[in-house]
Amino acid sequence: MKFARTWDIFCTVVDYYGDIGVCWRLARQLASEHGLRVRLWVDDLASFRRICPAIVAGCETQVCGGVEIRWWHEPFPEVVPAQVVVEAFACDPPASYVAAMAAAQVKPAWINLEFLSAEDWVRGCHGLPSPHPSLPLTKYFFFPGFVAGTGGLLLEAGLAERREHFQRSAEELGSFWQSLGLPVARPGDLQVSMLCYPQNALAGLLRAWAGGEVAVRCLVPEGVAAPALSQFFDTTSLSASSVMREDNVEVAIFPFLDQDAYDRLLWACDLNFVRGEDSFVRGQWAARPSVWQIYPQKEQAHWPKLMAFLELRGCSLPSSSRNAVSRFWQAWNKADDTAVEQAWPEFYAHRSVLEAEAPEWAGNQVGHGNLANSLAQFVENLLK
Repeated sequence: MKFARTWDIFCTVVDYYGDIGVCWRLARQLASEHGLRVRLWVDDLASFRRICPAIVAGCETQVCGGVEIRWWHEPFPEVVPAQVVVEAFACDPPASYVAAMAAAQVKPAWINLEFLSAEDWVRGCHGLPSPHPSLPLTKYFFFPGFVAGTGGLLLEAGLAERREHFQRSAEELGSFWQSLGLPVARPGDLQVSMLCYPQNALAGLLRAWAGGEVAVRCLVPEGVAAPALSQFFDTTSLSASSVMREDNVEVAIFPFLDQDAYDRLLWACDLNFVRGEDSFVRGQWAARPSVWQIYPQKEQAHWPKLMAFLELRGCSLPSSSRNAVSRFWQAWNKADDTAVEQAWPEFYAHRSVLEAEAPEWAGNQVGHGNLANSLAQFVENLLK
């Protein structure tokens, strides 16, 4: 389905690349799969470059992946607003741009792309209008989600087929490990990717792995969890080529990957520790067991979101597996080293159940539609 519209997507890079990760995936999909003319306004191009090396920091205008990338800074240029305006995560477009929207003869469709949540109230708020208090404009709330009646999840066409081909191909897997400067995974070893926030319980997890019966190779992007790794391995020499060992655990550090390579890392591993929103969704599309560290907020405001997802996801698991996952995820999100170390053996004991459930969960999510398509159709209905 093609929609002949122009789109402006506004993104502020707050931290940890999740916001720009979501916006970049959305922009690329709208451009490549729907033939839309998309401008992506980003305030921090240097951070954007971490997940898309082709980006040139400080460049006012550039084209990448079929998307026009604009540097969002003051003074904001005088531009004609697009027919569709997406503010990602309530980032508020510039006042001059909003004024131009209000002055347009045909008002743009204005979308607030909200955060992903499994909470029950999301379905009731999805698509609701919010009239501007003083301008002739209406903003609509658009919620990603895991159930019917929400916007679904970002999912590019053919992703599952590419993943399955990669996971079945010894040649592609070998080439991928070689690209990271690592040997092919040894049969029987547990391959783990680690993406976590600075407040983490990695020390407890490393102790559990080191003293466990299964050899673990943990793959960590450069700059992630550096204090915990330095302390555990008693070293300050951490670089993008560091490989450290302690008993049954090996940790390999590699450069930050672009989005496509990160997908392949998730596909190649047996277990993925993910965080925030973007890697959280990609971990599910990898059809592998995963552990989510939700973005921590003040006064534990994030905890209901974590528990809502655990409850939803747990519906597809036997009670014993559901309890083991819940205990481990909660310990991981509380950054409780001792609790994580104690909860790991029980969590790992359910590995075969989690491995069988992960592809089923991913397949069920496909049935709820994908966010880019849902958003394009929603906007088209608004502009009729």
